[in-house]
Amino acid sequence: MIDTHCHLTFPDYEGRIDQTLADAKAAGVLGAITISTTTEDALHALAIAEDYDNVWCSAGVHPLYSDRAPHHWENLRKVARSDRCVAWGELGLDNHYDKPPKEIQRAVLEEELEFIYSCWMADDTNKPIILHCRDAFQDLVPVLRAAPFIPANYVFHCFTGDTEDMKLLLDFGAQVSFTGAVTFNNSKAIQEAAKLAPLDRIMVETDAPFLTPEPHRKIRPNEPQYAIDTARFLAELRGEDWDDFHNAINDNTERFFGIRLD
Repeated sequence: MIDTHCHLTFPDYEGRIDQTLADAKAAGVLGAITISTTTEDALHALAIAEDYDNVWCSAGVHPLYSDRAPHHWENLRKVARSDRCVAWGELGLDNHYDKPPKEIQRAVLEEELEFIYSCWMADDTNKPIILHCRDAFQDLVPVLRAAPFIPANYVFHCFTGDTEDMKLLLDFGAQVSFTGAVTFNNSKAIQEAAKLAPLDRIMVETDAPFLTPEPHRKIRPNEPQYAIDTARFLAELRGEDWDDFHNAINDNTERFFGIRLD
């Protein structure tokens, strides 16, 4: 499998990417997608993806960085044109924190979606979109419904909602991705929601350096190698055969991101 969402551009991995990827490979995690958070970070993510055959990247502005203007949108276009970039994002809304203000997040999100659509039309950069949605399902889904993209091209990364949020996500038609948060003892709501997701719409990630899964929760930073622990936990939680679950998440990753594990 691969870690479909991590942040190898963060300082936690400076000078350690070779070892981080080697440790992941030893655990059965054969690659990773490093996700951008700003228009400058996207260039760094692409540079890493170009240096490693088993790393890919994304191009987007995270809602918690939405106030870091100016946003150099053309950087995202440059990154998205590369075959090492497999998605737009992460982008979305975050109501967990007071800052940046909701109105700034919303304005940047709408501008970003418009920019992505213009790229789709001009450059055929029709890549899927990674969503950040924390305590914001009721706010974000209507924005997405109004956008000119089909729901199946979205993945809600790092799902931390409840069963009602999951139903809303599934009714909308998007994919869903789980981090180590689902393994925590105090995450019963996430676990119940995870049981509702169809097997053909699930992916697994770390969101490293955050959210190290059990039984490694005290280890900092989180690393791509621990994606396998979240995957095994989900298979057991859902009462599914490991091989069936494992094959399904790999198929889902290949279909959504276009990444094939040889």
